[in-house]
Amino acid sequence: MTAPVTGDGGFLAHHPLRGAMTVLPGYPFDSHWYVHAGPPGDRRAPHRLRQHYLDEGSGPPVLFVHGNPTWSYLWRRPVLALRDRFRCIAPDHIGMGLSDKPADDRYTFTLASRIDDLDALTDHLITSQGVPDRGWTLVMHDWGGPIGMGWARRHPERVSRLVVLNTAAFPNPHGARPRPALRIPFRVLRDTRLGGRLFLRHNAFARLATLPPFGVRRPLPRAVRAAYLTPYHQPGGRLAVQRFVQDIPLGPGDPAWPLLCRISDSLSRFAHVPMLIGWGRHDPVFDPAFLRQWRERFPNARVCAFQRAGHLVVEDAGDDLLIALRRFLSE
Repeated sequence: MTAPVTGDGGFLAHHPLRGAMTVLPGYPFDSHWYVHAGPPGDRRAPHRLRQHYLDEGSGPPVLFVHGNPTWSYLWRRPVLALRDRFRCIAPDHIGMGLSDKPADDRYTFTLASRIDDLDALTDHLITSQGVPDRGWTLVMHDWGGPIGMGWARRHPERVSRLVVLNTAAFPNPHGARPRPALRIPFRVLRDTRLGGRLFLRHNAFARLATLPPFGVRRPLPRAVRAAYLTPYHQPGGRLAVQRFVQDIPLGPGDPAWPLLCRISDSLSRFAHVPMLIGWGRHDPVFDPAFLRQWRERFPNARVCAFQRAGHLVVEDAGDDLLIALRRFLSE
């Protein structure tokens, strides 16, 4: 089920965030929602939760999958650059962006749930909204890598191209522990009460992720950074950001580890699929070891490494990435 809302005025008039919303610069899109039915009787399935997504343009489908703590706002410039020739679909994960933000009693914040959500949405678009079931380009950033490739693993016949942007779909190449510089912050954020306060009370993770040197190399315009943070203006809207960090699979003791390993094992199925890797060189998490892993697994991939870009490579690389992306999709 979808509930399209036409224009920013319609969205602002009805969305629960209307009191905090300002104009979202560079985001002149109509909003659509898919309402997840959920399995009957499963109280923690996404029953009646609304997932927001963009559906812009016409032509071969391009599916944009964001990570944490971003949302479809990350894809505003690629969508504007491509919608004249492609059908650009950019969902917000449940709990993120403009999608509903449930508590733990209404949703299971796991990698498997994210893949299930994407599967349900894309099946709806194919069966009810006229999107073809073949010829998809999958564009992934951050957590979008394991989510997107988890979806592709279920439907390899749908995928015609892959675009990888500072992400992973395999175990940490550094092993079961974060790199030394990340160990204390990661443990505090994932495993302590202080971490919970930093996430839920202070919105610290999203705030840092939109500042240099953590997320970007150059400061974002003030209005752009405010737009990224807008969906998380209230503590109750920040739970998914925390749960994403807590679900990071580093080893066999983590719940998402078996699924991540299955996704990693499935990557060889896509060795023949054209791939573009767009990589920000100054990423404090997805460092050169992750890029090397992608290149080893996909030696024929086209690699655009941006020396002046960080984790939010879409922001830092700007037009250079858009030109590379459009050229890749047009070949």
